[in-house]
Amino acid sequence: MGRRLAPLTLDTLPDLPDPCRKCIVWELDPVAARRAREAGDTAFEKEAWVSATLLEWGSCGRIAYVDDDPAGFVLYAPPAFVPRSMSFPTSPVSADAVLLMTARVLTGYTGGGLARMLIQAAAKDLTRRGVKAIEAFGLASGAGEEPVAGEPGSACLVPADLLLAVGFKTVRHHQRYPRLRLELKSALSWREDVEQALERILGSVRAPALTSQSHSS
Repeated sequence: MGRRLAPLTLDTLPDLPDPCRKCIVWELDPVAARRAREAGDTAFEKEAWVSATLLEWGSCGRIAYVDDDPAGFVLYAPPAFVPRSMSFPTSPVSADAVLLMTARVLTGYTGGGLARMLIQAAAKDLTRRGVKAIEAFGLASGAGEEPVAGEPGSACLVPADLLLAVGFKTVRHHQRYPRLRLELKSALSWREDVEQALERILGSVRAPALTSQSHSS
């Protein structure tokens, strides 16, 4: 079984699984996102965001392939490129950190180390570029499924307790959306047991649904 990683580019963007290929929860502010959905232009807006981010900042994700089939991905960018990052009660992301927007290992591919490959590839990429840390808005245990107005639904977030299990530390507490941080110098030296826990984390994240409920914010 052959495995490889590729940067997220305009050429590899179509390999993101549906509905993630058309999801614009993070990429646009709530008003612009609603207009794009009403116009049916979400795929175009996703492509435009990736193009602009690549030109202005650089690589913003990795896609994992197994036997040339897309099997998982991770997306990340500075908070200035992620309008929805300001919608959380625990915003803003620290000035020296890049935001982990979303990450998934697709059903059928968990347990094979793909999550480790994805996250370590992101960590190495960001370390080479002088980034000190990755931050994420976690979903607190018991927070429920219903999205809060102005914020992404739970399908777009990694559970906070699972982020904590792999080395993230809470930097701002909240009953629903704590903000967590991983220092990249520690991410590059994760032990195998931490990497296996990370695999379980990303394998448990559900695909964002393109429904009015999940994206009504």
